[in-house]
Amino acid sequence: MSFDLRRAEPGRPSVITWLVAVPSVVFAFLVVAVATETSAVMRLDLDVAARAYDVTSRSDGFVSFLEAVALVFGNISCAVVLALVAVYAFVRRERAVALWIVLSATAAIGGNALLKLAFTRTRPSFDEPLYEIGGYSFPSGHSAGAGMFFTVAILVAIILTGRGWRRRVLITVFVVLALGVGASRVFLGVHYLSDVVAGLSFGMAVTMGLWVLVVSSRTRLPHELAVITGTGRKRAAVVINPSKVGDVEEFKARVRAVAEISGWNEPLWYETTVEDPGHGQATAALHEEVDLIVAAGGDGTVLAVCEEVARTGTAVGILPHGTGNLLARNLGIPLNTRDALDVVFGGQDRAIDLSTLETDSGTSTTFLVMAGLGMDAAIMTGVNDQLKSKVGWLAYFVSGVKAARFPAMKVKIKVDDGEYKKFRARTVVVGNVGFLQGGIPLLPDAQIDDGKLDVVVIAPKRFIGWLAIIVRVVGRQKRTNERLDRLTGSTIVIKAEKAMPMQLDGDPVGEGREIRANVQPGVLLVRVPVSPAAA
Repeated sequence: MSFDLRRAEPGRPSVITWLVAVPSVVFAFLVVAVATETSAVMRLDLDVAARAYDVTSRSDGFVSFLEAVALVFGNISCAVVLALVAVYAFVRRERAVALWIVLSATAAIGGNALLKLAFTRTRPSFDEPLYEIGGYSFPSGHSAGAGMFFTVAILVAIILTGRGWRRRVLITVFVVLALGVGASRVFLGVHYLSDVVAGLSFGMAVTMGLWVLVVSSRTRLPHELAVITGTGRKRAAVVINPSKVGDVEEFKARVRAVAEISGWNEPLWYETTVEDPGHGQATAALHEEVDLIVAAGGDGTVLAVCEEVARTGTAVGILPHGTGNLLARNLGIPLNTRDALDVVFGGQDRAIDLSTLETDSGTSTTFLVMAGLGMDAAIMTGVNDQLKSKVGWLAYFVSGVKAARFPAMKVKIKVDDGEYKKFRARTVVVGNVGFLQGGIPLLPDAQIDDGKLDVVVIAPKRFIGWLAIIVRVVGRQKRTNERLDRLTGSTIVIKAEKAMPMQLDGDPVGEGREIRANVQPGVLLVRVPVSPAAA
């Protein structure tokens, strides 16, 4: 996991303001209410405390559970965990994050203790107390610590993870835990409701305020590697496939926002058409002498832009909007648009290989990811477009099950200037990258910038043989035999005994008997995430 502070930069700057202002206002209101003993707040406190006591006093087991919560989420436990996180951030050269964590813990815990001395509010009183504790009541120390601790946890989770369901789950869990810790103090009979709400608000307000002061200003600075190439004018063009991005105007607004934050000028905009999937638009952008051309669409849009931009020295940024997105996956580019935008305007340029493919029909084209002959092409041809739009890449799995009985074919393969080797195969794949959808390592040794093409020949004898091959592929086993063989070279020639379906970067391209693939080393610059070594 790597820190990326730009992930915590919201699409709307006002979000941070609200996250500081709301808990601050709530805390201020409760300070005044408790200081003046506002009758409405006092009655609510007494009523909630009595009802909570009635619930908890009926179960000794519940009391024991609440005592365990008090121990686990006490200020000492939280301080130890935060100290470890701060050390980790410091080691990863995120000194601002480390400082923010230390200041947040000190301000929230120390500040809360001073507030208690200022208000000297007595704790709830019962004839038979559930839990004996000393000290004052307002604000709740456990709640202030929880508000601070889980705010830190949420922000750290955001800067360590990309947008998606994992982040949403983590945020939800942390919010629930924070509220749970606060509620436990009321049910244990040691705090009023206003104590807990004030504590949570105080902890959150302090932590968010320090985030703004110590950390957030740094998230607006793009990495220096983002401007190594180009004229330095930070001019970008965006080639959009409108059928993939949905609401085009909303998409443009999101791109503008991140570009502005990162110091880039207003982009030039080009939309693809059915007749031109991106070639003409990329050429027009090159004529404008932009520093970066962004491809926003599926694999077809990305390929069209890359074909035109190769060998120009202009970098290509990728905003994946398709179902395959194999190039983005293999380059570590986030599939979430907001995170991908951070890479586009703040990443670093990487020189990658481009490959050409010639067939016996006389056609010549380019591929970035993989080309294939046989069953894999049959899978691409058999994908149901309606199913693909609903379940994404899982539609390829469904098609693969249907194509599993694709007949074996006789092929011969030549690598560079070597002799032809004969195979009986179900499918042959030539790859510039190694991973399929779902992270399946079909060509685990393939590198997109090594000046080589990798070939896999798959030939299970029976349907059950696919299981052994799947195990070997997923397990990244190096061993090869007649069922699964691998070859590597700069030029690959494949000849089949009869016409077979072919695919190029996941799209079917008809049938043929012969393909010749050549690698063009390092001819394309693509914007990728900043490597840990460069950070």
